[in-house]
Amino acid sequence: MMTGETEEQTAQKGMFDAGRALVRPSRGGLGTVAAPAEQIPVFASTDVLVIGGGPAGTTAAIAAARTGAQVMLVERYNHLGGLSTGGLVIWIDRMSDWDGKLVIRGMAEELLDRLPKDAIKGPAPSTWGSREEAAVREWAPRASAHHGTVTWAPMIDPEWLKLASLSMISEAGVDVLLHSWASGPLLEDGKLAGAIIESKQGRQAIRAKAVVDCSGDGDMFARAGEGAEGDIDQDNIHHCANTASLLSGVDVNAWMAFRTSDSAGFKQFMQAGREAVKHFILPMAGWRDDVVVFMGPRFAGFDVLKIDDLTQLELLSRQAIVDLLRFYKSNAPGFENSWLMLTAPQLGARHSRRLVGQHRMTAAETRSGVVLDDEIGVSPSLSPNLPTVSVPYGALLPRNTHNLLVAGRHISTDAQTHTFMREIPQCWLTGHAAGVAAALTAGSGLEARQVPVADIRKELAKQGAYLQAT
Repeated sequence: MMTGETEEQTAQKGMFDAGRALVRPSRGGLGTVAAPAEQIPVFASTDVLVIGGGPAGTTAAIAAARTGAQVMLVERYNHLGGLSTGGLVIWIDRMSDWDGKLVIRGMAEELLDRLPKDAIKGPAPSTWGSREEAAVREWAPRASAHHGTVTWAPMIDPEWLKLASLSMISEAGVDVLLHSWASGPLLEDGKLAGAIIESKQGRQAIRAKAVVDCSGDGDMFARAGEGAEGDIDQDNIHHCANTASLLSGVDVNAWMAFRTSDSAGFKQFMQAGREAVKHFILPMAGWRDDVVVFMGPRFAGFDVLKIDDLTQLELLSRQAIVDLLRFYKSNAPGFENSWLMLTAPQLGARHSRRLVGQHRMTAAETRSGVVLDDEIGVSPSLSPNLPTVSVPYGALLPRNTHNLLVAGRHISTDAQTHTFMREIPQCWLTGHAAGVAAALTAGSGLEARQVPVADIRKELAKQGAYLQAT
């Protein structure tokens, strides 16, 4: 029997429908102001411009540079990695299939391989795919065993992942602009010719032969006029948002022993927690045995494209972690000396816009086991009775805007498929493919949709990606 599965399911809940009850300030309706016309100075010119340095943007920039392109990466924060670092989504979801084969490889694999041994915690490769009771019992409470199977789904140190990302970017020769926000597309003669950025230096333009939108919210493709979907699966957490937190000073082994060995005591603890704390959830063990992460509480009913909602989410999340800390210190074995180590500098948004693209990934297709002709990556499936998922190049392509590619959580999918294609490894995967395609676009003079998929696949295989025969 898989120890901890029910508890992990409980840990994933913790949703509070505060958004629908939120009284938002009245905004707008105050008329308009006239902005003077301006000549925007050109800051730089490059082959490939990557918007956003999260998981997808990082791999896109590296992949494009390794393919031979001149690359510039624009990131609004002071670090790379996005939600996998600044968002404290330090649990890297499954990268292996249910037989233990590593299917999300290449750039993603290299990033994790660069972490020091004490900056990553997960099962050894020899146990991936194992269904042995002892192995499952060991890794299920650490969210690395699911459906009775050990998988490669490690916990990582976000600071070391930031450093590994910067190291790979630097080695590839990518020109990085931190503290810069891409505010809009640069359109010329009906084609995307770069982007407008905002920074302490004011408004500037960057010219590019190809642009990769890895903003996470589809900011670039939306402002270029591409269509977007926003429907959600109400029964899934992917539409919730929150700011995550790290607690240190925890005796994780004592906590684990309590959870797995004292079922009656743990049941009483859960009941008391739900009664005492408004947004009660369970933590996840971190990459070391004195750190846990609270990836919640998760709040529903907010729109992460609205600044009032984003502000309210930050306030709710920070109050919730204080309430949780107080309860755990007083009631949870192993938490007696715990302290609040960090609240994430980036809010954890799971969903906002999804591209209406050339090829919309659907639940029916992803469950069919069909290997697509334009496959540019392979994702693990959601359960052992489902085949691995063939990821199409068309999901990265907008319908109208030339020279634009899309990677990350806002690629073209339906709501159900988005629930796993938004995860960190899948963002590494789509970023890797988009970066290669953007470099080939810039180098060939072809439109992104005209680049032969065979050429993209050949370069991806050269860079270590896993692909099925088509």
